[in-house]
Amino acid sequence: MDELKIKIQEAIKGRQAAYKYLLDRYWDDVYRFQKSRINNQNDAEDISIQTFAKAFDNLRQYNPSYSFKNWLLMMSKQVYIDFQRKKKHNLISIDKEKNEVFQLPDKELTAEDKMILEQNLLQLKKAINQLKPHYKEVIELRYFHDLSYKEIAARIGEPLNNVKIKLMRARKLLSDLLKPQKS
Repeated sequence: MDELKIKIQEAIKGRQAAYKYLLDRYWDDVYRFQKSRINNQNDAEDISIQTFAKAFDNLRQYNPSYSFKNWLLMMSKQVYIDFQRKKKHNLISIDKEKNEVFQLPDKELTAEDKMILEQNLLQLKKAINQLKPHYKEVIELRYFHDLSYKEIAARIGEPLNNVKIKLMRARKLLSDLLKPQKS
């Protein structure tokens, strides 16, 4: 059994060193793949992190008779498609004289939308406050202070890959905290 197959099996068993190995080995491939689609470094990084989180959640479904890199890139493509779908709804404006179509963001929120947004934000803040301090810190630096992964690494004095892994774990924990509780 080659090293990659061993690391995948170890990751399936939950070994953090195996996750780190896979992230280190394939980060550049996934990031370049996303950067070629999105001309925004922050979005490309976020989609890359989401790709690894999704891949690690679905490692048991990976078929070793296929290339792990290709499987990961296909998953990254799906995460990108989901990202595009989740973008804010746009209004389409047509200039009939010039026969051009413009995408105009719908910035007007109804009172109901504002109330829902405020409730969701409150719920998110409560969930973030439940995280361990080191996860809370990276979430706040990334999403409230809009720092890049490199800037976060410099700020907290940790290697870039540690920041990526902490963000991935923090997002997963937040996702679990925000899932509706089954009765």
